[in-house]
Amino acid sequence: MHLIIFAGSITVLAWLCRHQLRNPGCHGFYRFFAFAGIAWLLIYRIGYWHDNLISFHQLVSSVLMLLSLWMVVAGVREFRLRGGHRKSGQLPENFSFENTSHLVTTGVYQYIRHPMYTSLVLLAWGIFLKQFSWYGLLVVTLVTLALYLTARTEERENLAFFDEAYERYRRSSKLFLPFLV
Repeated sequence: MHLIIFAGSITVLAWLCRHQLRNPGCHGFYRFFAFAGIAWLLIYRIGYWHDNLISFHQLVSSVLMLLSLWMVVAGVREFRLRGGHRKSGQLPENFSFENTSHLVTTGVYQYIRHPMYTSLVLLAWGIFLKQFSWYGLLVVTLVTLALYLTARTEERENLAFFDEAYERYRRSSKLFLPFLV
């Protein structure tokens, strides 16, 4: 049953990301694989979400997933308030909400450049910690790698669009974790 749900999820995801999957040079190409890995983790871990709710790994998992939720809400809020909107001419494979006309450097973006990818990393590790397995560890590691590649590819796109302003911003902020990475 898990396999059928996963196959259905991947089919829908592939259809939604069909433009990105045709262009391995865009950040959405790598993000698809992160989403696929998170879908796998979610589908194969859902049965463990309520086992030993007060155990250490469940508490850490819950904290990571709450941080994930906060991070995405803070990122989307700032993105919508300050990003503006531009046509997708330069990057037609982007989803429309990704095409901002202004570089966002306030709120959570003041500290990290990719809060929504950070949110996905936290979510993936939070789901993984619901129940440890070696296969799950491999998947969550690959999700993290896919999100790293997504962020690095998007950095090149942002440099091409925002030029020197983005380079200055890169030097004053971190990729995923404030004050660390």
